[in-house]
Amino acid sequence: MYRDKQYDHPPLIWRRSKWKRGLNCWALILVLITYTFWKISKRNFDQENMINRKNWDRLSNSEKHEDNKTWLERRERVKEAFTMSWDAYRQYAWGFDEFHPISKKGSQMAPKGMGWIIVDALDTMILMNLTSELSQAREWLTNSLTYDQDQDVNTFEITIRMLGGLLSAHYLSNEFPNLAPLAEDDEGAHDEDLYLEKAKDLADRIMGAFDTPSGLPYASFNLKTSEGIPSHDDPDVSSTAEVSSLQLELKYLSKLTGESFYWEAAEKAIKIIDDNKSLDGLVPIYINIHSGKFKGNNIRLGSRGDSYYEYLIKQYLQTSKEEPIYEEMWNEALEGIRKHLITYSEPSRFTVLGERPNGLTGELSPKMDHLVCFVPGTIALAATGGISESEAKKLPYWSKKKDEEMRLARELMLTCWGMYKVMATGLAPEIAHFNIKSPPLPESAQHKAPEDLVDTEEVEWKKDFLIKVNDNHNLQRPETIESLFYMWRITGDTIYREWGWEIFNSFMEYASINKGLGGFTSLSNAEIIPPTPRDNMESFWLAETLKYFYLLFSPNDLIPLDQVVLNTEAHPLPRFKPGPLFKTGWKRKSRMPKIRSNNYKT
Repeated sequence: MYRDKQYDHPPLIWRRSKWKRGLNCWALILVLITYTFWKISKRNFDQENMINRKNWDRLSNSEKHEDNKTWLERRERVKEAFTMSWDAYRQYAWGFDEFHPISKKGSQMAPKGMGWIIVDALDTMILMNLTSELSQAREWLTNSLTYDQDQDVNTFEITIRMLGGLLSAHYLSNEFPNLAPLAEDDEGAHDEDLYLEKAKDLADRIMGAFDTPSGLPYASFNLKTSEGIPSHDDPDVSSTAEVSSLQLELKYLSKLTGESFYWEAAEKAIKIIDDNKSLDGLVPIYINIHSGKFKGNNIRLGSRGDSYYEYLIKQYLQTSKEEPIYEEMWNEALEGIRKHLITYSEPSRFTVLGERPNGLTGELSPKMDHLVCFVPGTIALAATGGISESEAKKLPYWSKKKDEEMRLARELMLTCWGMYKVMATGLAPEIAHFNIKSPPLPESAQHKAPEDLVDTEEVEWKKDFLIKVNDNHNLQRPETIESLFYMWRITGDTIYREWGWEIFNSFMEYASINKGLGGFTSLSNAEIIPPTPRDNMESFWLAETLKYFYLLFSPNDLIPLDQVVLNTEAHPLPRFKPGPLFKTGWKRKSRMPKIRSNNYKT
């Protein structure tokens, strides 16, 4: 399916002998009709079977030259991957929250379903101008989606996926009405506020999770009663990332509705976290929802920590840089990351963003979740504010420190790319460990990783990576593609598009079911060929991974980064000025003295 030109055979030339020239008009018409039917049949056959090519038309060596690339054609290949995924879901699991493409069935997370896949994919369909698919989704939202169900749900997940998806669909459909426009006779076409009405209904239910002694939200809540529910693992705690990654969605909803309580609840959670006066801007991954104090010392930018940092800088950008408190918090955190979490692998000196399981005075663990690969793109976004690096360097605020931050972004991007190249399938593991010196090299150490990651069996750079058996699964995650998108937009370096195209082809070759006709699946083992399938299509495959591929290969004026922020589920939301109704309602407490670290030199 993924050939550059859909039809690569010239039209059949009908040769006529002299005696045929005397055929009457009816015979000619019959020939034309026959030919027309043949062409239609051939086209349908080609469209149905063109994916049955063994290697999915992997890039030939000649395509490595810039002159031969057609990024818009590659973008079309991404759209085709989306429509194949959607068609398989619609055929076998329509309306279900989860899709199992190998067993060809769906499963629900609530009695009547929550639209976990459908709602999460709304804005992707709008951006891809998929009118028919969006019409199907809106019909389901109009007739089937209800949140009045007796079901416990995760506060964070339903906010970033469902609330974020609805708000993004509302924004895009109003801002870009020519993208996936609805026909007059489409069901729900006249309900202009469908997305916003569903979003407000859901948000009002989410607010019950904030009814705690501290104001930090419970890990879960009941959709029907709106009652908060403590974590099953530890009733006193929530993860720090989860309580601090609801802010973009709730603050935008406040702006849309004029209701301040969404905004106030969102920023109170951030204030409580910051009142702990964490050292060097780095926060433990658990927090007590009753006392508002951190629990434990585990510090990482992977699971349960990641989007806390992401939402600091994105809140600053979302409100048009009118809340500098969040930029200050981001800058502190980034400095802390460089001091305490950065080291280099052996023997090739890849830049590693590790973990401190026992706090900042404990040992550095050379472990990187794939989730951490959001960091390079976020650093670049923060350094430039979303404009290109070349433009940003002309502005008065640019400094040597910004150059160092962009260097760090490039180095971490290479490390994340290496996580793909080191695997047999070309698809990254869930977690990678690295060989490092003891004690770890400081951030200031001399280093230069190889730029050309040759993927033959015996190469030196592969010795830096250690992929454990329990970590070699691939869940179709988006973080590396997300950062490639930001790095391409901000630096203009085509290498990031090249890497993205290679990763996309690996997904097409190894994650497809029946060459894509049955959809795509996550993998239980991405280190062997053929890989072991997992029989699950993650909702973020449609909401994030394919969306970021599509944006990576799109012109830069589609979702301009100086006008939009994307939430942690890749749902685009507009930047806005808070206006007289909304402002930062809190101030920071005085800080503790900074910790000195052997891992960093100023």
